[in-house]
Amino acid sequence: MSIEFHDLRVDLGGHPVLTGIDLRIRPGRVTALIGPNGSGKSTLLRTVFGARRPTSGRVTVDGTDVAAIPPRKLARTVAVMLQDAPSEFDLTVHETVMVGRAPHQAAFSPERAVDRRAVERALRTVGLEAHAGRLLRQLSGGQRQRVMLARALAQEGRILVLDEPTNHLDITHQLEIMRLVRGIGITVVAALHDLSLAADFCDDVAVLHEGRVRAFGSPGDVLGAPLVREVFGVDPRPSTEDASGHRFLRFRPIAEPAPTRASAHE
Repeated sequence: MSIEFHDLRVDLGGHPVLTGIDLRIRPGRVTALIGPNGSGKSTLLRTVFGARRPTSGRVTVDGTDVAAIPPRKLARTVAVMLQDAPSEFDLTVHETVMVGRAPHQAAFSPERAVDRRAVERALRTVGLEAHAGRLLRQLSGGQRQRVMLARALAQEGRILVLDEPTNHLDITHQLEIMRLVRGIGITVVAALHDLSLAADFCDDVAVLHEGRVRAFGSPGDVLGAPLVREVFGVDPRPSTEDASGHRFLRFRPIAEPAPTRASAHE
């Protein structure tokens, strides 16, 4: 499914946070929203699942205005994983992921076989089926993030929205989460801080700066030196690859002089 933003404006507290956003997220692709803190990434994501209403303009999913989609139907279409730490630490992993089935269930209804199968599929996708009976608070940070991803997958939406899915994770778990996201095969839009993750795992990148889209395209086309210097205030260096073929971008402050040959051996 596609997502389109049509001349979108969002004001918070009487001040514009997003202005003139025209952007199309293509079906079946993984798209990163990147930009400095305060650039409007999370606000833009929230307009997709109806948590933030535009001041003007529209957000459409496959041509239908999000504002016209009933909330439960929208929740069955757009699955969401937010960066907020989960509070359900006294729930088991199975119970936590079952929360993702709420849009498909009647209020206070018991678990159905179809719901259990969806939870089992989601846990199998993230490799945690053996942990279904454990309490969430017993898991590591990386495992809890995978549970939150499973909860979103259990919604069975055709669009997945991720707000900083790798927040507070070490590099191993960051790569693990992004590998899982990459393999899902549906439309994914994710707010990311790490430009290396955006370059390595995403098909498209939208750069937000001061509430506007400054660039959109493939990582190779977008993450060039002039734009990175202007938006992020750093100087990009040539990318490197590890043994598994993952690409890592390197940066240094613009004002930092290049190391001299002599100082490199001191």
